[in-house]
Amino acid sequence: MTTLRFFAAARAAVGLDDTTVTADSLDEALRQVSAADPERWAALQERCSYLVDGVTTRDRTTSLHGVDLVDVMPPFAGG
Repeated sequence: MTTLRFFAAARAAVGLDDTTVTADSLDEALRQVSAADPERWAALQERCSYLVDGVTTRDRTTSLHGVDLVDVMPPFAGG
């Protein structure tokens, strides 16, 4: 099981601070998220960076085997 934590605009689109999923890849995990605003969430995923157990990626084919935590990080203003 992998915990997805949402920040800023991702948190607003999803409507949760975090959720737990069972998935083989980052893309599969993101598709399992039941968002409060599905259109906004779908559009936002393309612009996010992801920290997979602390390693930055934008590759949604990244394997989640053995991964405990993914941080979903949308673009932040000012840095």
